[in-house]
Amino acid sequence: MDYRRWYPRYRRIAQALGLSETHDQQATGLLASLIRGRALRPEAVRRRMAGRRVVVLGAGPSLKLDLERLREAGLHRSSFLVSADGATTALLEAGFTPSLVVTDLDGRLEDIAEAGRHGALLTVHGHGDNIPALKSWVPRIEGLILGTTQVKPEGEVYNFGGFTDGDRGVFLAEEMGAREIILAGMDLGERVGRFSKPSLASDVPASLVKRLKLRIAKELLEWLSTWAEAELWNFTSGGEDIRGFPRLKS
Repeated sequence: MDYRRWYPRYRRIAQALGLSETHDQQATGLLASLIRGRALRPEAVRRRMAGRRVVVLGAGPSLKLDLERLREAGLHRSSFLVSADGATTALLEAGFTPSLVVTDLDGRLEDIAEAGRHGALLTVHGHGDNIPALKSWVPRIEGLILGTTQVKPEGEVYNFGGFTDGDRGVFLAEEMGAREIILAGMDLGERVGRFSKPSLASDVPASLVKRLKLRIAKELLEWLSTWAEAELWNFTSGGEDIRGFPRLKS
């Protein structure tokens, strides 16, 4: 992602949500220092993802059903599975191992670490609100880490575009040369799936802030669809229609 192209989008997001660019940049520098000597380079991810079908799984209310539909349709076979943070727990429960996890460290971190031990690549995102989690968890994560940021890249921390874990996974797949990108569990609607946060026992209504973040994710995906080279599809059972991502029926 050309940072000059991304930055105006980030500024609008930061203004809408009251984010501190200074704090986001501090998190970027911290993450760069924490992964020094164990950073996963984008080229290594590209070698695994380029030219492939990539399924990006969000933690929306449709996730459990979508995993069963993926299994029944055989779409999980030979696909590169990208799980967005808490979605990792649902994948493991269903017997899937993600190929890559995109996280800002607010999912069930024990499950994310387990996915890493089973071979999943780990992408850790730094922003102003997760500095304590970065300090606590990054040193405890085994293996290499691909570091990402939503502000100016620093060291071996990269900005591929995207804002929430789910849409960042899509931007990453496009950047890494995916042939086809399929969304699942990406409702982006009025309810939050129970896998979004470890504290949730069931789906719940989205707060005002969460609805705004989901709307931002939808807008970013629709922007990406205007220039993406990958073929784009939406396999999510429910939720919002996303312009540029036609519904894919099983």
